[in-house]
Amino acid sequence: MRQLIAAVLLLFAASVPASEAVSTSRWDATAIGGHDTVAYHDEATQQSHRQVAGEERFEVQWKGALWRFASQASADRFAADPERYRPEYNGHCANALSLGEGLISTNGTVWEFFGDQLFLFYAERGRQRWLSGNWQRYKTEADSVWDALKIR
Repeated sequence: MRQLIAAVLLLFAASVPASEAVSTSRWDATAIGGHDTVAYHDEATQQSHRQVAGEERFEVQWKGALWRFASQASADRFAADPERYRPEYNGHCANALSLGEGLISTNGTVWEFFGDQLFLFYAERGRQRWLSGNWQRYKTEADSVWDALKIR
């Protein structure tokens, strides 16, 4: 059934390749709810588990989206190595991908690190599923759907 759902999603997917698609706002091109993707990697942010809002004055354009940062230093770190700091699946919901539901945007408020990679989720329920289940298996399933979307 998941393969059928994934196949249907592939038929109706947008014309932008998934490898380029970034989770953005419905109203503008702001990535991951305007949160600072570099700040998620800071130890203090991980301990508090609170995302950090970015500011319009510290923006970097990457893959057609505007990425906001809390400081010029964070913006510079991202600009120097965006692949290091971007969330997995360019900020799309990891849980939705693992269930074969395609590209579901997130707003950067529900997140978790698995291994050393940042994953975003549409809802807390998806994050809890990954925390309480076999996240490695879920990641493998999400990777498979992501890869299928990238080659369309």
